[in-house]
Amino acid sequence: MSNIVVLDNGGGLIKAGQGGERDPTIIIPNCLYKPLSSKKFLHPSPLTTPLSDEIDLTSAAVRRPIDRGYLINSDLQRDIWSHLFTSLLHITPSTSSLLLTEPPLSIPSVQRTTDELVFEDFGFSSLYVAHPQSLVHLYEASRKPYSILSKTQCSLVVDCGFSFTHAVPVLQNFTLDYAIKRIDLGGKAFTNYLKELVSYRSVNVMDETFLVDDVKEKLCFVSLDLVRDLRVARSGYNVIKSTYVLPDGVTHTKGYVKDPQASKRFLSLSEKDYVESGLMSKVGEKKADMNKNEIDLTNERFLVPETLFQPADLGMNQAGLAECIVRAVSSCHSYLQPVLYQSIILTGGSTLFPQLKERLEGELRPLVPDHFDVKITTQEDPILGVWRGGSLLASSPDFESICVTKAEYEELASARCRRRFFH
Repeated sequence: MSNIVVLDNGGGLIKAGQGGERDPTIIIPNCLYKPLSSKKFLHPSPLTTPLSDEIDLTSAAVRRPIDRGYLINSDLQRDIWSHLFTSLLHITPSTSSLLLTEPPLSIPSVQRTTDELVFEDFGFSSLYVAHPQSLVHLYEASRKPYSILSKTQCSLVVDCGFSFTHAVPVLQNFTLDYAIKRIDLGGKAFTNYLKELVSYRSVNVMDETFLVDDVKEKLCFVSLDLVRDLRVARSGYNVIKSTYVLPDGVTHTKGYVKDPQASKRFLSLSEKDYVESGLMSKVGEKKADMNKNEIDLTNERFLVPETLFQPADLGMNQAGLAECIVRAVSSCHSYLQPVLYQSIILTGGSTLFPQLKERLEGELRPLVPDHFDVKITTQEDPILGVWRGGSLLASSPDFESICVTKAEYEELASARCRRRFFH
């Protein structure tokens, strides 16, 4: 039996490793970057190695092969994969099978390009292409064999990734394509929105992709009561205010949160605190002190993830997350609907915002008929969930039989081979 490589090729991160393992061997950003100190674009170091701390990524330029979820630059992707396979994973493609993820509703030209990369450029012996959402379903069903999800083999996977957010009904490990709903918002859009908010208010960070990503991951949260939190943020009461220290390029090349404990105070707030904050005197709008090497965040912390629930805030004519889920479920057969509402799974890096699950439950309940239960589970590791499902599938005894081999690809070409994966 040949060696099976599981590759979750995300727009933000690539997760790669051997089929059958619990966790991926390598996690690297799916991009090349050029720090100010370098003349050419470099490969990022894997996230697990401490080496990445040494490179100063201030104002680094970034090139990504995947834009808005689709492969747009296959030469760049080839370069990144080549580095991954030879220098990091140390595998020989000609004696390996590849399990690759691809977003749902991908267009044929992108599928053809992907197949050419796999078979013609790298020469893998066989390929299986999976939708990330069906792998998440597979993993969750195997973890909880007695759950409703497992017994009915049916779930609604809400995948909020780097490029966009999908609500995907999955039945018997197949995605129901006619019912998939999408919001064009993901981690990249949140980072860009945070860049704009901070740049307008204090320091210009429009070129600081890596820095603002870090601010977003450490300080943003989902508000459970928007009006109340906006009022608190405007008052001088600093429960929500947090300070992020910018790198100075001398003593530290990475930014950090000034008081990590204080930044979590919003979680333990009671109504009383909020009422008191409303009574406190309004403090005059504080001008940014340009000499201080730090930025203060108040309402930016919750206004950024808020756009997932209200895309209209960004001028997008799209439904928010709760309505998106209801539309996806309503597109399915009426027999499936009560089961789907009971097995909603949250996955993807952008579901890591604190309080997201509670807010979603609160917004969904009024939209769902009373006699249906709503149950939302968050994956234990939303970033690795897809890869773990892929690893599980790769270790199943009949995996080889569902793959397309290089010989079949050469004989039948891309479109014909594709039919095997999703039917």
